[in-house]
Amino acid sequence: MTARPTRPQAVLAFGVGILAGGLPFANVAQAQNYPTKAIRMIVPFAPGGPTDIQGRWAAQQLNAAFGQPVIVDNRGGGGGVPGTEAVIKAAADGYTLLAGNPGPLTISPTINPRVTYDTLRDLAPVMLIAKSASCLCIHPSLPTKGVREFVALAKSKPGMINYGSPGVGTVGHLATELFATQVGIKLNHVPYKGAALYTIDLIAGQIQLAIIQFAGCAPLLNQGKLRAIGATSAKRTPLLPDLPTVAEQGVPGYVSYNWNGVLAPAATPKAIIARINEILSKQLATREAQELFQGQGHEPGGGAPDEYAAFIRAEIQKWAKVAKAAGIREE
Repeated sequence: MTARPTRPQAVLAFGVGILAGGLPFANVAQAQNYPTKAIRMIVPFAPGGPTDIQGRWAAQQLNAAFGQPVIVDNRGGGGGVPGTEAVIKAAADGYTLLAGNPGPLTISPTINPRVTYDTLRDLAPVMLIAKSASCLCIHPSLPTKGVREFVALAKSKPGMINYGSPGVGTVGHLATELFATQVGIKLNHVPYKGAALYTIDLIAGQIQLAIIQFAGCAPLLNQGKLRAIGATSAKRTPLLPDLPTVAEQGVPGYVSYNWNGVLAPAATPKAIIARINEILSKQLATREAQELFQGQGHEPGGGAPDEYAAFIRAEIQKWAKVAKAAGIREE
């Protein structure tokens, strides 16, 4: 006959099991009661952009699930670094979250000497919401229709083709330099303060090339104001099914995504991280969410927190190599 453990023994065993799993009693109790007040979602950019839109989507899902307000706090400026730092410095109690973007998370820590944080040391990834690929767009006056023709033109005019980006160290900047490096061409970088500004100049012919996200460029392509020569995604987008990827056109391995996700301060209890991930994962898997994101040209994300962490780590390594090869450094 097996002896039944006494109540004190059972409680001790439960506690040992929790501690072995890395969740102290205080964290478990905190997670069980969470949330008891409003949650703040910091978006490190101005309202209206993809990070803001996807951050607000996440806030809405958490609000509906928790029955507590989830307040979106836009902290624009500084390439997203100040807003990201605000989350890092916040209490790690689950009441401050970050709408994450690759600029301040995977690029700025590498190229900006003033950035002192380490993304995976100082933040806890919760979930990737979506990846957003783009098009290599050119002014229609250029006598090229695909990547090979464009590369031939650029090689005949080294440094004379101007391309726009949202600024030094942004995904648009590094993604274009990655393309230029892989195909062996020299382009002239013209930094802007936002995608809208360089899109206007591209339409006007002031610059000749820019990377623009699918949802933003599709109407302009249909109107004949711009021409797309390739998609930066790993596979063709349903929004522009006839547009081949850059990789399909003789640049194997070329892939570039902007992306957005949710993160929290590093010491946030794992049980709270898991709960937020569970809610967002469930909502992202719905038909409504899938159609919403795909209709905007995004690839829905999902997955566990450790998968998001691995994705961020790979992005940091990728863009660090590009920045080093191109000599990109923020002053």
